[in-house]
Amino acid sequence: MQELINRAKELLADGTVARVLGWKAGDLPYNPEPAYFETEESLKNFVYNGFCGANLSKYMVEASKLEGKTLVCLKPCDTYSFNQLIKEHRVDREKAYIIGVGCKGKLDIEKIRKQGIKGIESISGAEITDDAETLTVQTIYGEKTCAYKDAMLERCHVCKGKEHKIYDELIGESKETKDADRFAEVEKIEAMSPEEKFAFFQSQLSKCIRCNACRNVCPACSCRKCVFDSNKFDSAQKANVDSFEEKMFHIIRAFHVAGRCTDCGECSRVCPQGIPLHLFNRKFIKDIDEFYGEYQAGEDTTSKGPLTNFTFEDVEPGIVAERG
Repeated sequence: MQELINRAKELLADGTVARVLGWKAGDLPYNPEPAYFETEESLKNFVYNGFCGANLSKYMVEASKLEGKTLVCLKPCDTYSFNQLIKEHRVDREKAYIIGVGCKGKLDIEKIRKQGIKGIESISGAEITDDAETLTVQTIYGEKTCAYKDAMLERCHVCKGKEHKIYDELIGESKETKDADRFAEVEKIEAMSPEEKFAFFQSQLSKCIRCNACRNVCPACSCRKCVFDSNKFDSAQKANVDSFEEKMFHIIRAFHVAGRCTDCGECSRVCPQGIPLHLFNRKFIKDIDEFYGEYQAGEDTTSKGPLTNFTFEDVEPGIVAERG
């Protein structure tokens, strides 16, 4: 972290960048939040640790409109989102100075709480320089420990890899965290009967409070005017009028990002209700891989997406229809 701060100070001082986009300490030890730093002095609040799960590439949409370059810290998985935004002409590569930061898996405070650890005061072992094996949690009831891997976000267990796909320089080492199959959860749901599938998603989506956090954080949701903010269709209200609308918000959003979703997992991470929203997107990714050949959104800045690029190897529409 100190190496990052020192380098950011150098780039601010020599005028290479006008601001730094990173994370600052939150009001609790486990909730750092995205922030801009425009002076060397302000960088005293800069943090980077295991709880810095936020994907900063979405913030570069607005940063690209500002004068001067923005230094942005991107984890390996974040670089896929940045590439996709370049491809869609939503960010300006010339306005970004990308430091690829090391990642050893990001942490989920809810997973720590589910292990029966309550009254958390402080957490050590989340620093990037650590071996990332054990977390020591100081609580009002005494000291507790838990394995780092048992507290990681779901997306880190199915990590796409620790290679940065775009960067100007790299700082920090990464550690491989993949220990599960990316599509295992999707396959479990595919094996259910139609009634079971409906019941599963009904139980999950009924928790939705329409806070729009998933849409706001999603790098693929970068439209200047969202259909759900349109007064013409009466879709801008927060409350769900009925169960149909409750389901359609997430289903339509998933269709809108199909073929462009990099599977960054931000939608599930920020959901205050704990809805596994990534399952919709991952189902589409799995089907696209099967129908059109394996494709990873954001792996580069030039290739066309499978839904906008016709080839003779494309699956016939009838086969897609049979799958429902």
